Amino acid sequence: MTSFDEQHTVVEDTENIKCPSCGGNTEYNPESRGLKCPFCSHEMPIEATFEHHVELEFNEAGNNLQHVWNEEKRVFSCDNCGAESVLDAHIVADFCSFCGSSHISVTNHDAGIQPRLLIPFQVSEEQAQAKFKDWIKGHFFAPNTLKKTYRMNKISGAYLPYWTYDSQTQSQYVVSVGNYYYVTETRTVYEDGKARQVTEQVQKIRWHQESGNYREFFDDILIKASHTVEAKLLQKVQPFQLTGLTDYKVEYMSGFLAERYSVSLQQGFTQAKDIMTRRIVNGIEGSVAGDIVQVVNVSTDYTDITYKHILLPIWISSFHFKEKIYQFVVNGQTGKVSGNYPVSVIKIVSLVISIAVILFIMYLFIGS
Repeated sequence: MTSFDEQHTVVEDTENIKCPSCGGNTEYNPESRGLKCPFCSHEMPIEATFEHHVELEFNEAGNNLQHVWNEEKRVFSCDNCGAESVLDAHIVADFCSFCGSSHISVTNHDAGIQPRLLIPFQVSEEQAQAKFKDWIKGHFFAPNTLKKTYRMNKISGAYLPYWTYDSQTQSQYVVSVGNYYYVTETRTVYEDGKARQVTEQVQKIRWHQESGNYREFFDDILIKASHTVEAKLLQKVQPFQLTGLTDYKVEYMSGFLAERYSVSLQQGFTQAKDIMTRRIVNGIEGSVAGDIVQVVNVSTDYTDITYKHILLPIWISSFHFKEKIYQFVVNGQTGKVSGNYPVSVIKIVSLVISIAVILFIMYLFIGS
């Protein structure tokens, strides 16, 4: 059996597409949107196609075996963070692109449902690094020494798995409706020890209940099918422009990796229903006439449920500062950056003191 060290191969070698000029392995180039050979710079265009913009039946997902990745894919699992990456069968990962750990092992998990669509990377590695440097420089509360002494780990391009869901909904609801009305009331007030009568209009609320039906169609509810990247970080680099989705092709994967989904199709739909429920409640509250509308009960039927499995691009890395590690991500389509970073206590205290001094001066000025 070949040892891990003998098979030592970097995780980026996801797809091997040979250069017709020199025979080297080409890589997808986000700037040209084609393949480029890193050895002789020969470039090959990729024809973007849009034949797979097809919704799949959710209730027939178990029968969609034709959409399962073939046996040429293997799943590698990180023992440290749990990330599972989908790579070609002959590739061996030497580190985890999500946490940097070298504790990588092959699993017996199948690669699951193959993605039908993806948004190709449009931000290059060099551009992602430059955007990170601009981002870290722009944070006032970061320590001044951070911008000079941080050590950035290797940045990796990864396609993260997402589900999208469509559904027609039919909801039966009960709401409490409040309408304002006003009454004239007289009350006694005391000023300088003297009592006097004050008459005023007082707002009241008259409540009643109503019931009805509410219909809404939901299109492309986006659900992250991964737990590896902190949700708050990804939310801050959204949105992705889903109009940029193209058919999945191995050429787009050359030089990048794809993470296997850790949120199942059914689990993803449960999350999608939570999003739809909130929007349904808001829709009901907006459609019922009344000064105040409160939903008491809502029961929803979901029909015509469809889904897509898609991949979205991010650059992910981390940096070291004073023995701590801080993760950051860059949207591979838009270049938007989000991350964790240390905060300077001195800067925060200085700002608080400065504000207090300004308020004190304003108080003295107004008082005089």
